[in-house]
Amino acid sequence: MCKLLKSPNSNAHPQVHLFAWRLQAGQVPTVDALIKRDVTMNSSMCPFCMEVQETVINLFSACHVSTIVCQKIGSWVPIPPIFAFSIKDLLYLHCHVTVNHRKREVIRIIIIRAILWCIWLKPSKPFENRLQITSKMALFGLNLYFVVYIGLVLAGFCSAGDPFANFELEFSYVTASPLGVPQQVIAVNGKFPGPTLNVTTNYNVVVNVKNKLDESLLVTWPGIEMRRSSWQDGVLGTNCPIPAHWNWTYQFQVKDQIGSYYYVPSINFQRAAGGFGGFVVTNRKVIPLPFNTPDGDIVITVGDWYTRDHKDLRASLDAGKELGMPDGALINGRGPFKYNSSVPDGIEHETINVDPGKTYRIRVINVGVSTCLNFRIQSHNLLLAEAEGRYTSQQNYSSLDIHVGQSYSFLVTMDQNASSDYYIVASARFVNQSEWQRVTGVAILHYSNSQGRASGPLPDPPNDANDNSFAVNQAMSIRMNNTASGARPNPQGSFHYGSINVTDVYVLRNVPPMTIDGKVRATYNGISFVNPNTPVRLADNYKVKGAYKLDFPNAPLNRPPTMDRSLINATYKGFVEIILENNDTVVQSFHMDGYSFFVVGMAYGEWTENSRGSYNRWDAIARSTTQVFPGGWTAILVYLDNVGAWNLRAVNLDRWYLGQETYMRIVNPEDDDLTPPDNVLYCGALAHFQKPQRFSSSALGIQESFKLNLKMLMAFAVIYMMV
Repeated sequence: MCKLLKSPNSNAHPQVHLFAWRLQAGQVPTVDALIKRDVTMNSSMCPFCMEVQETVINLFSACHVSTIVCQKIGSWVPIPPIFAFSIKDLLYLHCHVTVNHRKREVIRIIIIRAILWCIWLKPSKPFENRLQITSKMALFGLNLYFVVYIGLVLAGFCSAGDPFANFELEFSYVTASPLGVPQQVIAVNGKFPGPTLNVTTNYNVVVNVKNKLDESLLVTWPGIEMRRSSWQDGVLGTNCPIPAHWNWTYQFQVKDQIGSYYYVPSINFQRAAGGFGGFVVTNRKVIPLPFNTPDGDIVITVGDWYTRDHKDLRASLDAGKELGMPDGALINGRGPFKYNSSVPDGIEHETINVDPGKTYRIRVINVGVSTCLNFRIQSHNLLLAEAEGRYTSQQNYSSLDIHVGQSYSFLVTMDQNASSDYYIVASARFVNQSEWQRVTGVAILHYSNSQGRASGPLPDPPNDANDNSFAVNQAMSIRMNNTASGARPNPQGSFHYGSINVTDVYVLRNVPPMTIDGKVRATYNGISFVNPNTPVRLADNYKVKGAYKLDFPNAPLNRPPTMDRSLINATYKGFVEIILENNDTVVQSFHMDGYSFFVVGMAYGEWTENSRGSYNRWDAIARSTTQVFPGGWTAILVYLDNVGAWNLRAVNLDRWYLGQETYMRIVNPEDDDLTPPDNVLYCGALAHFQKPQRFSSSALGIQESFKLNLKMLMAFAVIYMMV
């Protein structure tokens, strides 16, 4: 502890004494002082070294690891880097370190200006005048705000202190023949499917999307929670579409997340034409995996596929027609290996190359239109390890149903002999198998020492035509590994959801599409959602009247179906039970943006209050997408701690397009979600605010702006030192 905190020091400037007094009195907004004032802080750990140190307890600090990072930042410009110190370090230096007068003055100025920039103290002119700031002090103080800013950054301010990952994604049309028929597909950076984006927990992700299509585009990121920033969610209720031939930059943080996800277009039925790719969030090195590090990481996308153009498909829906059976199923954008004579010639198949004896983490994502696919690898066990960001209790499956929008990680050991290659299969489920045989994706698992091609029949799918319980039991067998650490050091089971009292109950019931006002539409609780012309949070921010209604019923009502802009008016930090009832004739997937929910119950038949007795209240998997079987129900629990407007929808693309969705508006009156981004797009009632786009919206992203501020600060520091 510096002597300034104990007794006067004749060598110290009065303002330094004042700062020391404020520090001791808890009037400087350090983490420690904020905690004493009942202001909750996310973490007292340094984001770089994950250690709690004295210098981390203080908002203007950086530990030794942060200092090393700061030195690396210095490589951006050819001048010496800035070293960040804690408040107590600065006081210690002022009292004990032998420095020349000029450097001591710099330290003193930092301390003085830190007082003025205290969070809850506004600088007053009389007080600032009493500081008697000299010309040199003014010169340095002009950009001294950035010193405090950089101190905040390096001390772990979540939005800027964590690493950045920058991506450019260009969405365009290309001609491909995944099922042997030339057709127009949506490629990303010229690839179909698009590239997999790899980031790490807590990374700030900057994605510049270039829309080279002939129609508007939005990109959504299912499963990425967008903490307090539904502005980046990429659905019509939160974002204005990106016009054709425009760019728009998404900027979000993968806060406290790990796992296997994907990105995909969310409007204009474009998902049926492609535009999707994997999105992988790896764990930080300081958080151990609950399994041995795999020898490799493989991403596989699967999905049903139509050879018709996506515009033709949506025109069929607009005309009240059904899409009919898909033309096939793709694995990584390619059609089936010719495993028998029913497969046409000229189809390019996918091959996954592996080495014998090694174990691979295989991430499988169903990005299809509406078909559940059963995934299996001939003669190999699938050891389930992760489901949509949660580590699971590890158990072997010979095959697993992957519903539309779901993703899983399997650990697969290459322990078979290499006499031949092996089939990788994704085949349609809950349909007439003989009629739907063509909806089967087949790829090849190729050992590096393989002696021949795969041959013979495909491995069998589950034989449960007369056993509805098989699929339900398999789904409920997927449980969370409560003792494993996920994105954070604490175990995944630390949140004891089963002992929390439910504050609100919602029943969402869907039925087969019906005609409403002359149009075939799909509904939840008798309401077919119509997206507002002005996105929800944008309308809130600009106080646009009548953009939407907060009257979505919490249970089905006995009234004629309608088309409306009804939202759920949810309670911030409420603990909600949602009962999903599927009265349709097809299995459906349900997704909730902004959250992971606990899948506590699932069954065929009618849900009653007695059904709660069957809930899993100990180790239910937490995920963002779950299946609801026809004539059945699924129960989920979710804690509403993420403010914003969040989409609840059917993932089956035809049902989503026809209006089977709504939004949950969650507002904290005391601390709302982040303000609109600087590059926000305007539409609807606010369209007059939108300016023509003259340059790429990524020209000055967060990281580039940070670099510019750093360069300016360093330049002023150098000038000052030379005076």
